[in-house]
Amino acid sequence: MDDILKVAMPKGRIYKQAAKLFHQAGLSIPEDLEEGRRLIIPVPEARMEFILAKPVDVPTYVEYGVADIGVVGKDVLMEENRNVYELLDLGIARCRMSVIGLPDWKQVINPRVATKYPNVASQYFREKGQQVEVIKLNGSIELAPLIGLADRIVDMVETGQTLKENGLVEQEEIFQITSRLIANRVSYRMKNDSIQRLCDTLQAVLPVLTKI
Repeated sequence: MDDILKVAMPKGRIYKQAAKLFHQAGLSIPEDLEEGRRLIIPVPEARMEFILAKPVDVPTYVEYGVADIGVVGKDVLMEENRNVYELLDLGIARCRMSVIGLPDWKQVINPRVATKYPNVASQYFREKGQQVEVIKLNGSIELAPLIGLADRIVDMVETGQTLKENGLVEQEEIFQITSRLIANRVSYRMKNDSIQRLCDTLQAVLPVLTKI
């Protein structure tokens, strides 16, 4: 049906916190939605259909209109730079993007920086007037300075425990990260009533959640 909102939602930490937020807003979203193997899950009582995706793919699904709206971290939005509307800061899945290295790191000419976020890292160092070689990695970014692949890394930090256990330290914070509600540009016009109603409903509970 045309009034059903298709929602791209990442699995994992963001989904669990988003489900809690939706419940606070009175929307009956199953908290265990992601525990099965199904990837497309209708929730007719909420007039929604959920597409469970990798976080990095959520903005792509929304930009191309296979999902009307999506929930995604600000880190992914900045890295992917997709043509979507950013509607609401949900204030969940808080962490930060930082430059990280060994405690005894010293400035070198044209240092190598390993990251999952090459666009974010390149822009950050370019704006600081620093020339670096950015190396794209997909996992275990913390390994790069430990084995000599890179001088520093750019990555998300939540508690800092992983860094501590691997002898790494935060050197510079780049920006704070929270999850955002985004929308397809055409869907925002065609389904504006449904999308705006959802935004208003979520917005009403955000001040409550920030006090918890």
